[in-house]
Amino acid sequence: MKKNRVATDRLHLWLMLVLTFSTGVIDAVGYLGLDRVFTGNMTGNVVLLGMAFAGGADLPILRPALALVFFMVGAALAGRVLRKGPEGWSGRTSSALLTVTAGLTALAVYVALVDVHAEEVLGSITTSVLAAMMGIQAATAKRLKVAEITTVVVTSTITGLASDSRLAGGKSPFWARRSAAIALIMAGAVVGALTLKVDLWLGVAVSALLSAVVTLLGHLRHRRDSQEHTAGNTKESALR
Repeated sequence: MKKNRVATDRLHLWLMLVLTFSTGVIDAVGYLGLDRVFTGNMTGNVVLLGMAFAGGADLPILRPALALVFFMVGAALAGRVLRKGPEGWSGRTSSALLTVTAGLTALAVYVALVDVHAEEVLGSITTSVLAAMMGIQAATAKRLKVAEITTVVVTSTITGLASDSRLAGGKSPFWARRSAAIALIMAGAVVGALTLKVDLWLGVAVSALLSAVVTLLGHLRHRRDSQEHTAGNTKESALR
């Protein structure tokens, strides 16, 4: 059982790293394809809004502000649902990530069929929904408590990697996962930028596919662990 538990923790780590890559894709799509809006990294939106309020030339205000609000709404809703469930992966975790998958899939279809650049409101709807989905994803990742992996931001990861490094006199804990998170969100941004050479919907579709894979693998492992736990309890009861 202990061996299986460790394997499950490792799987959760890799699944959250996949979502980190997915965030890189989504942020590249939002920033390059939807009027410089970060839909996963809210720090970027806060900075953009600050510069825009100070009179920064041609900096957007509406979409970053909406993205910030809808990210918080998504995170709040997910937090409320997940708080009622057990720690770790649960049926509620699967439902939250399934919501992200469904939302991104629907949005990919919407962007493929509708010219979201034709009107301001259409683009704002797109970035707002993306931000809400990323809020749900971030809250779900937080609930899983995979050390050093938030899936939506790597500033704290970079800080930890440097400040805990041997160069700084530390022991470099979590250096592998920290480095992987940084590399993957950058790689995701590269892929997201490349998908824009085809069309806007492709990057969203890539993220939807990745979210679907994470949801499926995580849920299957949760079911297997639950079945093994139940079988173990039944066997223990029978021996008494």
